[in-house]
Amino acid sequence: MEPTRNSHATLVDLLDRALDKGLVLYADIIVSVAGIPLIGVNLRAALAGMETMLKYGVMTDWDARTRAWEREHRKEKEISVTSGEEIILETLGSYHYSQGIYTAWRMGRIYLTDNRLILYHPSFEEVIFETPLEKIKGLAMEREEYFTERKARENLCLLLETGNVARLHAVDTRKLRQAMEQEMARLGVAWQEMPTLPVRDERAASFLTGGEEIACRGKMWYLMEARGIFGGTWKPGHLYITNKRVCWWYDSEQRIAFEVPLNEIAAAVAERRDLSPALTQRDVLDVIYQNGLGKQVASFSGDELWQWEKVLNRIISQPDLASAEEFDTCPQCGQEAPALELLEKGCASCGWVSPRLRSGMPQMASSG
Repeated sequence: MEPTRNSHATLVDLLDRALDKGLVLYADIIVSVAGIPLIGVNLRAALAGMETMLKYGVMTDWDARTRAWEREHRKEKEISVTSGEEIILETLGSYHYSQGIYTAWRMGRIYLTDNRLILYHPSFEEVIFETPLEKIKGLAMEREEYFTERKARENLCLLLETGNVARLHAVDTRKLRQAMEQEMARLGVAWQEMPTLPVRDERAASFLTGGEEIACRGKMWYLMEARGIFGGTWKPGHLYITNKRVCWWYDSEQRIAFEVPLNEIAAAVAERRDLSPALTQRDVLDVIYQNGLGKQVASFSGDELWQWEKVLNRIISQPDLASAEEFDTCPQCGQEAPALELLEKGCASCGWVSPRLRSGMPQMASSG
């Protein structure tokens, strides 16, 4: 093996190679004074991510001891309630935590008592979220849509007395809401159904225009064009498909660094190829579009790119599907689907068929 120099490699490439493949260092050092060797150093070191280390049988005993110690000393403890407080419902759940730049769903156990709602993490003995029921001024169910084939899930949104909106998800979110409503009615707490919900994605809230709604979003690397003496480089950010455009948010500079209207997109193609000598065989999505400068290509890399390709090509072939106003819910199961598809084909989830189809009446023609 001979070392080669790659002028386009970045620190990310180095870390990826070190953690995924690993590095083995061999070094013999002799410190001499006036030609007389005084100190000898013989180095043998391996550097890699723990998954790679364990894969090759390195540090397995240490890993097993560490995990055993953690299991022994981190015993889950039940939440302690106040004297006279009764637990009405207990279930697994999560809370959408957002503070500063940190945003994530934090897992735990949801406890609904006769006067409080609590999300508690047993392993760390930490109360992640807590509110008295009397401080809740509004409730709403939020559908969190996936652009993949997975079923959308429902979150429970709470409008608190402070004006903030808390989002929770449970194994059975509707059951949790029903139990909360019963307890709030018993306590005489007045609340109302929230007509609208604020945009949860703070990045999107800064660039969405009037009437613009997000259809798909996800973490994505974008190949930024060459600038000056620097060639094209891959940068991390978030890709969005709205009912008006495709845009990419540059995390480092907190701005939209790429956008193109939906009607200018000609095609989307996903394939596997090398991003650099260090990053080989990665999934890449090419979005081909036409503007005043002619045919252009924007390249992205991330997860589930074949699903992104499917959604983009579907929007290209049927532009009306990009608009949230063209969707409706099935009268039988409540599953959301394109309104025209419900009328002409029925519901793919539960098999519901419109009276028009059952009676043999002519189908509605598409205006597109």
